[in-house]
Amino acid sequence: MSDLLVTDIGCLVTNEATFDGTPLGIINDAAFAVTDGLVSWVGARSGVNASDYQNVISANGKAVIPGFVDSHNHLVFAGDRAIEFSARMQGQPYEAGGINYTVEQTRRASDEQLRANAAALVIEGLISGTTTVEIKSGYGLSIADEVRSLQIAREFTDETTFLGAHVIPLEFKSAPDDYVAMVCGPMLEAVAPLAKWIDVFCDRGAFSPDQTRQILKAGIAKGLLPRLHANQLEPGEGIKVGVELGAASVDHISHFNSSDIATLASSNTVATFLPGAEFSTRSKYPDARPVFEAGVSVAIASDCNPGSSYTTNLPLMIALAVREMFFTPEQALWSATKGGALALRRTDVGHLAVGAKADFTILSGNSYLHLAYRPGVNLVEQVWRNGNQVS
Repeated sequence: MSDLLVTDIGCLVTNEATFDGTPLGIINDAAFAVTDGLVSWVGARSGVNASDYQNVISANGKAVIPGFVDSHNHLVFAGDRAIEFSARMQGQPYEAGGINYTVEQTRRASDEQLRANAAALVIEGLISGTTTVEIKSGYGLSIADEVRSLQIAREFTDETTFLGAHVIPLEFKSAPDDYVAMVCGPMLEAVAPLAKWIDVFCDRGAFSPDQTRQILKAGIAKGLLPRLHANQLEPGEGIKVGVELGAASVDHISHFNSSDIATLASSNTVATFLPGAEFSTRSKYPDARPVFEAGVSVAIASDCNPGSSYTTNLPLMIALAVREMFFTPEQALWSATKGGALALRRTDVGHLAVGAKADFTILSGNSYLHLAYRPGVNLVEQVWRNGNQVS
């Protein structure tokens, strides 16, 4: 007897090409079984007898998709930057330096305040279909505050990222090399047991390519896996540095050229687009078509943070990617699920195949196309994680 059968699925997105020859691996009139929180069978509804199962859930002909994998987030912080956002909407350009305002607020906040805010954002994302979330530090920028940021992040996910190299904090503005040395030395020593990943903001107003290499190499030596913010504010070497050091993903990549694309295509590094950042900073959206045409693996993430993308909603990111970055609806959905999993080097999430975690969402309509077709509408009817309904 299996634990659960989900049946009467009008359109099941598995992200397993073996089912229909496309990346989404669609099965119409489908069902799948769950045992001990894992998918144990997938196929046509006609191929299974519901009476053989203890618990049966009907999707009533609606679409079912894998849970979203949100591979880039900054959820441990205090305060907001609504005034900064308003100024940007009136023409002020986005600059990385605004991060230091959030650093000030975060340092002043109690653990309880930081925990409550992170919890609210995780739940907010869960309600909109996100079942796997990555959380970065980076608003502490002192040893003690980076440690407590990661301790709090670990309460919500195993995908924790040390981002001590977010910007140079104000107290080190006149001695940036001293801050880099601290990040690579005592700060890294203190946070390494709490993080899976190490990240660097390699861009104007943040860290240079050489500083980025130094910090990432120090993290790798401590057993952390590399990823980085690259080419958000202007063209640069971030993509090259990420591929050079075997980064799992290079994120933002709002500015890239044919050489950058060729570099990504020759690697296993995922290109992660963050359309919420362009939306919230009124910046030009990149055209993702040449990246797809080169065969690069692509992810979409929300980049939830108080300064440049204060949203946890991946359906909105899908709609923006389709409308503004020239993704197809199919590419956008894959990127927000299987692509996000690849960006975290996970094989157990982002798809619905035998052995994968039973993380899935039942939509309110009969087609995944509605995620882009009906932007701003709550299309998530039920969210399940590990075979249990959580929303």
